[in-house]
Amino acid sequence: MSFASQFKEFAMQGNVVDLAVGVVIGAAFGKIVASLVENVVMPVVGLVTGGVNVSAPAAAAPQPPRQAVLLEEIRNLLAKR
Repeated sequence: MSFASQFKEFAMQGNVVDLAVGVVIGAAFGKIVASLVENVVMPVVGLVTGGVNVSAPAAAAPQPPRQAVLLEEIRNLLAKR
């Protein structure tokens, strides 16, 4: 028996077909759950929390005072000598 015929026989036993059906159903179910969470659950959570945007919680670091920047530049120039 050739490899192709053995694989065809194995695939038709049902194991591979069952696995393929399970993967397709799992992917579809995952997309349904993701859509449900994004379009139904998260708007409700946003209303309850007062509209806090949690998708970009990392705030930009505040700029240091100009005096601190100048002192760092002076320190760096002195260190080069």
